[in-house]
Order: sequence, then C-alpha cells, then structure tokens
Amino acid sequence: MERIKQVSAHLTGATKGLYGLQRQNPDDVVITMAIRSPLCKARKGGFKDTRTDELMLEMFKQSIAHGNIAPELVGDICIGTVLTPDSVYHARGAALAAGYPDTVPCQTINRFCSSGLMAVTTIANQIRGGQIEIGLAVGVESMSDNPDNGGPKQSEEIATNYPARDCPKPMGWTSENVGAAFALTRDEMDDFAAKSYQKAEHAQKAGYFDAEIVPFTAYKKDASGNREQVIITKDDGIRYGTTKESLGKIRAAFPQWGNSLTTGGNASQITDGAAAVLLMTRRKAQELGLTILAKHVTTVVAGVAPRVMGIGPLLAIPMALKNTGLTHEDVDLFEINEAFASQAVYCVKELGIDFAKVNVNGGAIAFGHPLDECLHITVIVSSNSRFSRKGKVLVTSMCIGTGMGAAAVFIGE
Repeated sequence: MERIKQVSAHLTGATKGLYGLQRQNPDDVVITMAIRSPLCKARKGGFKDTRTDELMLEMFKQSIAHGNIAPELVGDICIGTVLTPDSVYHARGAALAAGYPDTVPCQTINRFCSSGLMAVTTIANQIRGGQIEIGLAVGVESMSDNPDNGGPKQSEEIATNYPARDCPKPMGWTSENVGAAFALTRDEMDDFAAKSYQKAEHAQKAGYFDAEIVPFTAYKKDASGNREQVIITKDDGIRYGTTKESLGKIRAAFPQWGNSLTTGGNASQITDGAAAVLLMTRRKAQELGLTILAKHVTTVVAGVAPRVMGIGPLLAIPMALKNTGLTHEDVDLFEINEAFASQAVYCVKELGIDFAKVNVNGGAIAFGHPLDECLHITVIVSSNSRFSRKGKVLVTSMCIGTGMGAAAVFIGE
C-alpha cells in the first residue's frame, strides 16, 4: 500500500524528470511564436546599410504580424542587445513606431552572448511570478552599425587582479587558450567547422529555415550612396561546398601565438540579425486559441575563468539538467553556440554528448554569431517542429564573454 502511495504521489506531483516535465499544466510558460530575420554578414551582407533601430523596428513589426494577438495584450517587452549604445531609447522608439501602444513597457538587457536568452528568461520569470500574462522577448544585433572594438580600459586597481584583467581581452584569444589548455587539434576543429557548414547548407537547401525566417525589410545604398528599401529572405553567410580540407588551407588568425589553432574558417562570423519569441501561460494560449510550440522549463547561468570563457556550456548544461532531473539521454536536441570550434568541440567531448544531437542544422560557424543570440531559441524550437515525437527535450547553451555560460531547457509540443 505504501508503495502504491509513493507511485501515486510521483505521478500526480512530479515536477522533475522526463515524465514530470512533459506533463502539461495551465501555468506552464509556453512559446507561441518564434521567428527570426535572415542572418547576414556584418559589413558585407544584406543588413550592412541598415541601422540597429531599423532592425528593431522591423522585428517589432514582424512580431505584431505573426503573433496573432492584439499588441496591447503584451505586458512587457524585453530586448537583448550587446553593442547598441543607448539601447533602451532605440528599443522603446522602435516598439512605438511599429505599432505597440504606449501602454506596453519596454526594457533592455545585456549579458553578452546570452542576452537574447536572458530576455526570454526575464519574460518567462515575470509570467511565472504573476506580473504579466504575455510578454515578448527580442534579440537584436547589428555588428555593422556597432562594431565590437574590444573591451574598455580598466582601472589599474582592477587590472592588477589576475582573473579580472582577462575580462576585456579579445575573445579569439580565449579560443587559443582553450585549444592549448585542453590539447585540441586544428584537424578536429576544422572537421567540426566543416560539418557545421555542411549541415547548414543541407538545411538551407531543404527549406528547413523557411518557417522560422520572416522576410525582412532592410536598406541598401546604391552607387550614389542613397539608401533604398530591399527585402532580405535568406541567410547569406553559409559557404556552400566547405570541406575540412578547404578549411585546412586557411591561415591561422593569431600567428603570434605560435601553434595557433583558430582561423576565420573554424570560428563564428560576425553577423547582423534579430529574433523574437512570444511567451505566455498555457492557460492564456489556449484561451486565445494559439498554437503552442514549446514550453520554457528553466535557465541557468554559470561562471568560469575569463581566459577560457568558451567552456561556459560545460558548467551550465549539467546545472540545467540537474535542476530538471534530466540526463543527457533524455535530451533530443542540443544547440551549443559555436563561437569557436575549439570551445564547441571541447564542451561536446567533455560532456559526453552525442555529436549527432548537436546543432543538427549547423551553428554559428556557418550562420554567424549576432551577439544577442536570441536566434538560439528560434532555431531549437523550429528544429523540434521537424521531428515527429511530441514532448521532445531541447537544450540550448552558449558561452558568454568575460567568462560565463548559460543553458536553458525547453519541451517541444
């Protein structure tokens, strides 16, 4: 009898583990829209002549067009962006110009490469706390409009601290630190990078991204320097026909390091792009008759030494799995940001994850890496829609500049 009671309690009250997480509850925080712009090469691609606030404006317009709700129902908007100066001014103005009424508030957030995920998490937590019923998370980054010129100068007092003085160092250097510290090889890094390009090429040609990409109005300068509107519909950074052999011919990015492993071919491209995710309770989504794509379960953030910031997912992913009672075997899809092949290869190997589950349609090496990284959520949610089993477990993770890592767990519908 006691055993029956234990089983009954588990079946009715479990909140952790695969079974518990797959249960549907009216208070679940769910995603009803996950869309993104094309990803375009910074300073060369389709968005090079488009301002950051213009990317924001178009993303907000698209969120209204595809959200299938009245914009006044949105309780808060959170925008993740890294390089944008005066970001809250741009975001608030763009939201109003797009058609959100002045009753809908707006905030911005910056945790470097996880800023988009932090925007999703902020909105999800506001919904869980009963502060709002519906919220919009957005990630926007124009690395053409706001080039990353390195970290700020530090005070002498801070710079005397060993970990602290590594915070503003170029991220490419951290890739070299990871490669050297963990005995990675150029061959395995180029192999990983080539597969990222090949998976992305296959996915693009097969139309896998069509459902998540919305046509984006942008601007292009003509020969006279005048700007004209253009429509961008596809990612433009994927290099077709990339092989490990072709990547092996690219010169090292940091020859001053001696045995440099990082190149322009096995590191992420700098990229412009935007994404938006609409969240609400399951109860509200059902009330409004909206299709549910996935539910957000948890987000965790971990800290690591700044000099090897790329290994952040190595700490964050186990924390997320522990919090949810899941194992690697329970997870169907991992999306791990490919800031550099060095850190991605090391994290996957050290975690013991099946490479076949990781970045199934390519990653940031192929597409590029807008620093806000809200893209990860749209990619992993849309990837779930291409698999038949409901209740699919999706984990997204990324390393974060200055030495952090973040991971989040989603359950597909």
